[in-house]
Amino acid sequence: MTILNETATLSNGVSIPKLGLGTWFIDDDKAAQAVRDAARIGYRNIDTAQAYGNERGVGEGVRTAGVARDDLFVSTKLAAEIKDYDQAAAAIDGSLTALGLDHIDLMLIHSPQPWADFRGGDYAEGNREAWRALEDAHEAGRLRSIGVSNFLRTDLENILEHCTVAPQVNQVLAHVGNTPSELIAFCQSNDILVEAYSPIAHGQMLKNAAVATLAEKYGVTVPQLCIRYTLQLGTVSLPKTANPEHMRSNAQVDFAISEDDMDALRGLRMQDYGEHSTFPVYSGK
Repeated sequence: MTILNETATLSNGVSIPKLGLGTWFIDDDKAAQAVRDAARIGYRNIDTAQAYGNERGVGEGVRTAGVARDDLFVSTKLAAEIKDYDQAAAAIDGSLTALGLDHIDLMLIHSPQPWADFRGGDYAEGNREAWRALEDAHEAGRLRSIGVSNFLRTDLENILEHCTVAPQVNQVLAHVGNTPSELIAFCQSNDILVEAYSPIAHGQMLKNAAVATLAEKYGVTVPQLCIRYTLQLGTVSLPKTANPEHMRSNAQVDFAISEDDMDALRGLRMQDYGEHSTFPVYSGK
């Protein structure tokens, strides 16, 4: 499971493990055990958010995982609805308190718009104000690195043109069937690391016959192929699961997809998320 030992380096020199544990939809009362299980398997990158409602459980897991705090990389996200400095500063305090940690390794603005208006109105000024709060907490040493999530190029440019600290990360929906290649290239050209969430398309990729055939060619599972694909895009991959067996399997990705097969996977279009299609990040609204 060498992927669990591999790291990328952010623009500020901070190391981040290339494979992480996503905790979206893991209930707060189950999050601590999920984090402990992941840490025991070898995961060192744990991702949560204020919106997930499980920061308390994730923090408990981090504190009781039996792994030195400095060996764990903990990320959380500022609620998408927060678009002013004072609320953002208070929310950063809230996350530190909920997690029970004295610092957070990465904090992101969860979305450029509130979820109720996703891809809707103009929140440029609000994003700049929220970003200023992240910058101040970063300067104070409470956040080791800062970034954004679900930001498109125009959203990123708004921050880049006004910031004193450039975003170090952009966490986006990226998977086989939905590869935002131009956005990834823009981020990489500006030294912004891309994190891929839902690399298995919220489980829907398990139903794709073409992907299943390609996974069989490599002698791997569909999730393993999908995770490897996001890693070879140059992103940090964040599959989410509370199942220790899935955690182990997700980390068994020490194989290489050929360039021809990478091109074929980049060309696939699969954006039907079934029962989850109504989520803003999936619906495009």
